[in-house]
Amino acid sequence: MNYSKLGRSGLAVSRVCLGSMTWGVQNTQQDADEQIEFALAQGVNFIDTAELYPVPPSGEKYGHTEMIIGDWLRRQPERRKDIILASKIVGPGLSYIREGRKVSAESVIQAVDASLRRLNTDYIDLYQLHWPNRTSPHFAKHAVGRVNFSATDTAAETAQMLEILQALNTCVEQGKIRFCGLSNETPWGLQQYLNLSEQYNLPRMVSMQNEFSLLHAKDWPYLLEHCVAEQIAYLPWSPLAGGALSGKYLNNQRPAGSRWSFEQRNGIFRDTANTALAVAGYVDVATAHGLTPCELALAWCDGVDGVTSTIIGATNMLQLRENITAFSKPLSEQVKTDIASVLNQYPAPF
Repeated sequence: MNYSKLGRSGLAVSRVCLGSMTWGVQNTQQDADEQIEFALAQGVNFIDTAELYPVPPSGEKYGHTEMIIGDWLRRQPERRKDIILASKIVGPGLSYIREGRKVSAESVIQAVDASLRRLNTDYIDLYQLHWPNRTSPHFAKHAVGRVNFSATDTAAETAQMLEILQALNTCVEQGKIRFCGLSNETPWGLQQYLNLSEQYNLPRMVSMQNEFSLLHAKDWPYLLEHCVAEQIAYLPWSPLAGGALSGKYLNNQRPAGSRWSFEQRNGIFRDTANTALAVAGYVDVATAHGLTPCELALAWCDGVDGVTSTIIGATNMLQLRENITAFSKPLSEQVKTDIASVLNQYPAPF
């Protein structure tokens, strides 16, 4: 296993980050235990979760994934030191989580304490803002014109960011969290947080967790350049585009128990005609070079300049083994050329 620095935190994280959002809906406690044990045995030391999980989110299951990880830690607390644990606070919009209100200083304190209880730990290594208070171009809103940026009150948003940073600083000073990060943010949002941290001597964001894959490469090059220049760890989520890049949804297939067989909060917005064409192209490239489609997609993601650790998820051990193996299979120049040909043809299929 290879490792990279998590921004300026000084922490060395595995190039593979074990995602957990299926634990509690598609996976049981026993499944999660098995995944954690296997990942650790392969050298993975980075686990990502969120108060929102599992996905699809629901009031009934809210916080359940953290509780599953907490159950594992409860049974073997001595192994807490073996993992770098990341979690997130929900942004606004879900009525069953703090009545859907925006993130505030009060909600940061509440959410951190609640996550610590569910996780059965005294501290969280990386605490992230799951999405901004303002409407941002993520979650099916990245098409041109979907977000009216001119309507944003930037002064008010910046004031909220300062309030959030001050609350995070309180948690850092109390030893409840070690480092802070962002998720589903933009270059403007990142820079505002960096400016505020410097101006007010508050915790500096060390990471950015955004959707990134062969089907959703919008953060290249501008945000990735920003992250590299500012020493911000870039953590891609959904590197298989919700499983689409495995090829299992081609020809309108919906395998039982797969992600697309569940109702989605924002609908299955990745399911477009161009997505199918792009995936078919990548499947052909993988087959031609003796790789599985998942190996191709994950190895590509790992090889993008600026990527620190790629968040993978699996609903069974076969998938997890395949996914982790992908990171030990660097792509040849010919494979990269063939991938680029498909990517140039379908740069934004959904």
